[in-house]
Formats: sequence, C-alpha cells, structure tokens
Amino acid sequence: MKHIPNFITCLNLAAGFTAVIFASRGFFTTASWLIVAAMVFDFLDGFSARLLNAYSETGKELDSLADVVSFGVAPALIIHKMIEAGVSETQGVSPFMTDILPFVPVLMPMLAGLRLAIFNVDTTQATVFKGLPTPANAIAVISVVLAAAYSQSPFIRSFTGSPGALAVYTIILSVLMVTRIPLLSNKFKGFRFRGNEWRFIMAAVTVAMLLIFGIASAPLIIPVYILISVAAQFASFSGG
Repeated sequence: MKHIPNFITCLNLAAGFTAVIFASRGFFTTASWLIVAAMVFDFLDGFSARLLNAYSETGKELDSLADVVSFGVAPALIIHKMIEAGVSETQGVSPFMTDILPFVPVLMPMLAGLRLAIFNVDTTQATVFKGLPTPANAIAVISVVLAAAYSQSPFIRSFTGSPGALAVYTIILSVLMVTRIPLLSNKFKGFRFRGNEWRFIMAAVTVAMLLIFGIASAPLIIPVYILISVAAQFASFSGG
C-alpha cells in the first residue's frame, strides 16, 4: 500500500512524457489533454499519500521530478513547436525570429526545476505558495491551446500564431514561477467555507467563466487565480 502514491506519481511522469512525444509531432491538443491527465495523477498521488499516510522523501523527490517533465518540459515543448510553426508561416522573417525565438521556451523547464527545488526546501510554502506553481504554469499554456482548438475566438488563434506573443508569454510565466508573490494553495482545509473562502471563490469564478463564456475563457483562469490570490493577501493584511 505504501507504494501506491509513488506508482501514481509515475503515471504522472508517463503522461507528461507521452505529452512530450505528441507535442514533438505537432499534436498540441492531444499533448494538452495528456498534461491534464498528468494533473489528475498529480492530485491523486498527494491524496492517496494523505489517505494511506504513506509519505516518504523518495515520493517527495519523485513528485518534483515528474512535475518538471509534465508541467515544465511538456508545455515548453508545445510553445517551442508553436513558435516554430508561426515562424515558418511568416514571410521575410529576421534571423532573430528564426534563430532566437524558438529557443525562448528553454526558460520554462529551467525555472520550473528551480521553482520545485526551492519549494522542496521552503517551509513557508505549506499553506501559501510563493511564485506560480508548476501545474498553474502548465494550465496557462494548455488553456490557450485548448481554447484555440475548441473555440472560434480570432484573438486566441491570432495569439497562438504569433511567435513574438508566445515568446513574451513564455518569459512572463517562467519568471512568475520563481517570484515570491504569495498565491493561494490548492489544499482545502476540510470542506467548510470558513478557512477556504478564497478557494471557493476561485472555484466559483472559474466555473462561472467556463459556463458563461465557454472554453474561450480558459486562458483567463490563471490571471484570475493571481488576482484572487492578491485580493486574499490584501484582505488578510487588512484584517478582512
């Protein structure tokens, strides 16, 4: 029983690596759904560890290694291939566009690994994250891919076809992972509203956005998460 959490973590890693394979072949939507599967396994390994009281240092390190692949390497490769595709479709591009921009996503797995290494030794992140969590980084990437695939939004499709915009987006997400901005943890303190107010607000706003505006609103999930986290911190400082 004690090996169940680690087995689930390995499924996370397997899903992440399979996402890398599909991304490398240009199947960005399939790769994104595989990253979603990796997120489910990432949740389940922690849940099973708590349920079975099967914590271990090996599991902690394995979880971080899997997260680097699933939420760092896989989304970075999606963006790399999207930038390459955008550059190839643009006529008269400069050497900067062809030789530099496709490699900007290298930042993402590098800073994802650094963020996870810091998280593993930072005891102040037990209830509040500092910096964008790696799964949130992956959500920010795949939400754009899925919105472009399943919505008719010309803005989103224009964004995914713009190498410059994708490069800037990559830099912003990568840097956010290693900032010290306090962000809400996804760990609920039981199921009562008290103590989980901002988490329930975040969940309600996310569901409302998706129901009202559809999949086209998915790229707003992480910006809303950051804004609500900042509001929660402001409220705690002001005694609200």
